[in-house]
Amino acid sequence: MSSHAGTRAVLAALAANIGLAVTKFVAFLLTGAAAMLAESVHSVADSGNQILLLVGGRRAKREETESHPFGYSRARYYYAFLVAVILFFVGGLYALFEAWHKFHNPEPIEAWRWVPLTVLGVGILLESLSFRTAIRESNRVRGILGWAAYIRRSRSPELPVILLEDLAALIGLLFAFAGISLTLVTGDGRWDGAGTAGIGFLLVAVAFILGVETKSMLMGESATAEDLEAIRGAFAESKLGNVVHLRTMHLGPDDLLVAAKVALPGSTPLTQAAALVDDAEARIRAAVPAARLIYIETDAERTGGGG
Repeated sequence: MSSHAGTRAVLAALAANIGLAVTKFVAFLLTGAAAMLAESVHSVADSGNQILLLVGGRRAKREETESHPFGYSRARYYYAFLVAVILFFVGGLYALFEAWHKFHNPEPIEAWRWVPLTVLGVGILLESLSFRTAIRESNRVRGILGWAAYIRRSRSPELPVILLEDLAALIGLLFAFAGISLTLVTGDGRWDGAGTAGIGFLLVAVAFILGVETKSMLMGESATAEDLEAIRGAFAESKLGNVVHLRTMHLGPDDLLVAAKVALPGSTPLTQAAALVDDAEARIRAAVPAARLIYIETDAERTGGGG
């Protein structure tokens, strides 16, 4: 479900951003407003973001190979990390450069004065629709988690990326709208530069947040607290014995590795131990469908604990 929900949100955002990038750039050519150029670059960067996320999702579906026996699910994390590090930083730093240039060479907006505000108004509408789609798809999978907790704890990168991206886009459009409006009212082009600077700082901040979160996913995160509780509950319901060690790691958003060592009475027959392991695996997969790979090692119980 998380994969399909993420794809729908990505496609909605991509459709909005391609149209906005072209429209904003035309508005920049007509007016020379730096905030419009920064917003155009922002939309181009966002479009690139969505393309990378789609590429990552496609490559993650490749079958296991001898050199990658656990598959390619982690490709989704890698491409999300590229989004954070490359595109957001490029967009943010470019906007800051344009703001610096505008502060040193302020120019009023004299031609086609109605164009930038009209484009920004349409942009706010389209980005709001895209943001609504991301919120709706996220609500399908986030459960009772608050938004900050969902972004921090999600093991699927697409929806948190789109949520933050659309939120940044909406706030950036408001910065641009304010900067251009004040430039039109006062005739001082530095307000245009101020709006552009706000967009730049916003993109850099979002890049930092996404970089931290996707880096954690890329390094290998454990199952969520809810899934860990479900896995322990599955072990408890089985008759496998005492769990000595339990380790989990997300190979991808929908691929969870579960490794456990359990203690059985030394007199347990091998056939019975195998049946108990099979039963525990079935219970774990029923409780946590993402637990695709399960490895259970049995050990004889020892006085004073096993290890």
